[in-house]
Amino acid sequence: MSLRTVTAAVGAACSAFVLLLTAPGAASAATGQFRYTYTTDEGYDAVGFLNNPASRQCVNLPTSGAGSGTVSRAPKNLTNSTATVFLDADCEGDTYYTLRPGAGASERLLLRSVVFS
Repeated sequence: MSLRTVTAAVGAACSAFVLLLTAPGAASAATGQFRYTYTTDEGYDAVGFLNNPASRQCVNLPTSGAGSGTVSRAPKNLTNSTATVFLDADCEGDTYYTLRPGAGASERLLLRSVVFS
């Protein structure tokens, strides 16, 4: 085997290894933005958002109107991943809804937490 062949084989192996290391990182976040509406402490509606949220990690959305017990609503999943929204915090409970990429829901859909595929 010539030195040129060995060098090419080592280079190809190193490139493949680097590709394997970077591939999981690229898939660890939903690309895009997740939007939702909430009520501020002053009683005004505002839009909250998550940019490129992590995959498979539950995100608790801020409860609106500190201490008022109100929840966020009207989610819009503008990411490339499926979003599962939950009425309860910590992505728990029996009340949840799945939004495919690009989908949204009405003001009637209430949520406190979300996880992305």
